[in-house]
Amino acid sequence: MSFGPNERADVVIIGGGVIGLTIARALSQRGIRQVMLIERGRPGSEASWAAGGILAPQVEVDHQDEFFRLACASRDLYPEFAESLKEETGVDVELDTTGTLCLGFTPSDEEELRRRHQWQTGAGLQVEWLTGDDARRLEPCVAANARCALRFPRDIQVENRRLVDALVRSNEELGVQLVINTAVTALRIKDRRVCGVETSNGFVAAPIVVVAAGAWSSLIDSPSLLPIQVEPVRGQMLCFSADPHIARHVIYSPRGYLVPRRDGRVLAGSTAERVGFDKRVTDDGVSAIRSMALEISAAIASLPIIDSWAGFRPRAPDDLPVLGPWAEIGGLLYATGHYRNGILLAPITGLVIADAIVDGDFPANLKAFSPNRFRQIQGQYHPA
Repeated sequence: MSFGPNERADVVIIGGGVIGLTIARALSQRGIRQVMLIERGRPGSEASWAAGGILAPQVEVDHQDEFFRLACASRDLYPEFAESLKEETGVDVELDTTGTLCLGFTPSDEEELRRRHQWQTGAGLQVEWLTGDDARRLEPCVAANARCALRFPRDIQVENRRLVDALVRSNEELGVQLVINTAVTALRIKDRRVCGVETSNGFVAAPIVVVAAGAWSSLIDSPSLLPIQVEPVRGQMLCFSADPHIARHVIYSPRGYLVPRRDGRVLAGSTAERVGFDKRVTDDGVSAIRSMALEISAAIASLPIIDSWAGFRPRAPDDLPVLGPWAEIGGLLYATGHYRNGILLAPITGLVIADAIVDGDFPANLKAFSPNRFRQIQGQYHPA
């Protein structure tokens, strides 16, 4: 498609992954009538499609801080989020609340798990200490040399590809204009306010623009300096077929994880590689992931690999998401840099950005994630 000379929207969202789709849905539900989402390919076909769908802040974060609280708050929104999407679209996103195990194999692993158990129980969080035998009674596939484990009953999973499908359908039902196969090449800014976006198919005027382009966020040009550089970090994944199922819980080790799906697939991941936009699955990556999976469970040895893929996690310089308005340019907001937690943080990101646009409200306790935390020093951006 090509845009006409008078193409406009109330809000343009750049990027059609789960972050952009959730923001568009939230804005439309809040009464914004002309929401346009522009996606360089197909909605949800990049990091959102490649992810494992794990919603596990208690496993992933080793201390209580602003990010941990944000991640837990978003995880706890998922039951209502999933149910409302099912009511709107008929799509079951397969939210699985079985829980997550984190295994320890060495004395140092055990020491780390005991530290985590101590601070999380002290903070009133749900976490259970298991011996290796306890873990194997719960999940017989767990390796014989696992000496201990933590069980996190509130750390859960979602089928991320079904989540993308549900969000696309929801946006269509709400009347969001989904523009696909169109690249946003630049922001147009006048008098320190955004006034629209230049695309591969023409200009779209808009007083509000949200950059939610994930790993591609820093490729958008602007006559005004943008506050951050987001880099792609490749993550490779393997997919095994298990019939019958080998596990019910998501199972972590210090080196990776297994994610059992309802249809018998078992996902295994992942790598973290700074290789630019090189999406190849490599022999080294496959070997490393397979070794990690075998450490968790010897049962993996008998399972065929039926698929493999890679995606690009969007990483900001300090590993934290970039959320909210940028003070330097009126009408410009960011929702990017979610790194390894885009699926997890989608519900809270939608709410935060919608509140910022509709109510002009950006909570003070989210200052740690604001794009305004970055400042320019000799042509490069650093945390302020």
